[in-house]
Amino acid sequence: MVIALKVQTSQHYQDALHIRRTVFIEEQGVPAHLEIDEFEDSAIHFVAYEEDQPIGAGRFREYEAGIAKVERICVLPNFRGKNVGNALMDEIESSAKLQGYVSLKLNSQSTAIPFYEKRGYLISSPEFMDAGIPHRAMTKEIK
Repeated sequence: MVIALKVQTSQHYQDALHIRRTVFIEEQGVPAHLEIDEFEDSAIHFVAYEEDQPIGAGRFREYEAGIAKVERICVLPNFRGKNVGNALMDEIESSAKLQGYVSLKLNSQSTAIPFYEKRGYLISSPEFMDAGIPHRAMTKEIK
């Protein structure tokens, strides 16, 4: 069974970083200095587990008053298509709403747009490159 939770311990955080390094740096070739950025300490982090194995991660941070930015959503390759991303996003959206945010913003890799559209996100920008990967900005109201 997959569970997603808000990072509460240093071990949870290290598990989330391990997933992010595996997916973004090793698999997708994102430079480490772009993956671990200046928002690392101010973001609220999440990690997904199957049993005791970390399999997914993500975070959000304040973007501007009332708007949170969802970032670094990733799932290990062997666990994709198994609702891990949905479990993470459910937890992130719920936590953001509890903290009073009314809107979420994210920059989706273009290949992941259908996943976010199924969750009610709307495309809000033309395609752009980020870390050498095509992206589009998306938003969702969570009032």
